[in-house]
Amino acid sequence: MPRKRHNNFHNSLKLLYEGRSKRAKRFRYLLLASDAVIIGYFLFVSMIEAPAWLEFVDYAIAVVMLTDYLARMWLARHKLKYIFMTVALADAVVIVTLLLPAVTQNFAFLRVIRALRLIRSYHMVHDLRGRYRFFAHNEEIVHSVLNLAVFIFFVTALVYVQQVNVNPGISNYLDALYFTVTALTTTGFGDVILEGGGGRLLAVFMMIFGVALFLKLMQAIFRTHKTEFQCPECGLNRHEPDAVHCKHCGTILKIGTDGL
Repeated sequence: MPRKRHNNFHNSLKLLYEGRSKRAKRFRYLLLASDAVIIGYFLFVSMIEAPAWLEFVDYAIAVVMLTDYLARMWLARHKLKYIFMTVALADAVVIVTLLLPAVTQNFAFLRVIRALRLIRSYHMVHDLRGRYRFFAHNEEIVHSVLNLAVFIFFVTALVYVQQVNVNPGISNYLDALYFTVTALTTTGFGDVILEGGGGRLLAVFMMIFGVALFLKLMQAIFRTHKTEFQCPECGLNRHEPDAVHCKHCGTILKIGTDGL
């Protein structure tokens, strides 16, 4: 009987995390919303002088994340493989920093890795694409916007953690965000600079890799949207929405449209 009850609970949990029912979809929407709230909380706390009672909020968030982590690990077919997945490792680090406040400040920037869940939630992407026409038609743009937001979010966290104790120009997360955006957009006002050897190396990294990636993501957001439709002759998958002929081989295309 206990084994049967165990199997029933396992199956019920699996249906919540991986099922296609309305209940499962609502559950995963709730998970996505909780991730967004947690990220917002981390941002908010980094900008203020946190009172002592916020430690209890950290513990509450740790319990929620630990429950989700253990549930996903239990449902995983290969549990050891799941433990070493990037998202799982990131969640484990976040949970440790929440449960051990003494090391939270040293590893605070690793919390932002939780934001990757907003992009890598494949079930949620599938649900949104099937439920909302806007998402289906603009999926690439939505992904680019999310990638850009997470990239800025992560780089800002690196700047904040590396400079907050040594740079008078960066005393909170907002200062770090201000520097990151001015650096990535190549505006460079010069009123805030990164100090120390580590700061200069981080600035070099941002200028060489960050600016290129930032511009690439911006181009993906603002460039002309293309439609996925496989050409029957050459197999080209991406075309202009109003294309009549394949630009690669000239074959006449019959791309479905919604009209005016």
